[in-house]
Amino acid sequence: MKVSVCRKAHFNAAHRLYNPAWDMAKNDAIFGKCNNPNFHGHNYALEVWLTGEIDPETGMVIDLKILKDIIETEIEDRFDHKNLNLDTEEFKTLIPTAENICVVIWQLLRLKIDSKLDLKVRLFETERNVVECDGH
Repeated sequence: MKVSVCRKAHFNAAHRLYNPAWDMAKNDAIFGKCNNPNFHGHNYALEVWLTGEIDPETGMVIDLKILKDIIETEIEDRFDHKNLNLDTEEFKTLIPTAENICVVIWQLLRLKIDSKLDLKVRLFETERNVVECDGH
């Protein structure tokens, strides 16, 4: 039987939604106030869900302390209190929409989490704006 476990985390980051291939009028039309040249920030909430078999020796799908450490190293240390457009390699050429941030987080975590576990990432940009990536 498979069981799902979740670890919650958060980080604060600034970003600007802007496509350099477009003029300012088109960027304003598409992204609105999120195209502010001086950036804007969010308090992102993150849920990392893992699904797999319970290990008969430990009684766990994964030690949540291990998952906590992976999230801290791969996500929080990388993105917390950063300007995503300016301070991170991941978003130098990728528009840091909530969708793209969620996919990048999923990709970073997938490299560090045993492939026998299914991974799903849910990112709350605001209380009302939520995106989810399961790698499909």
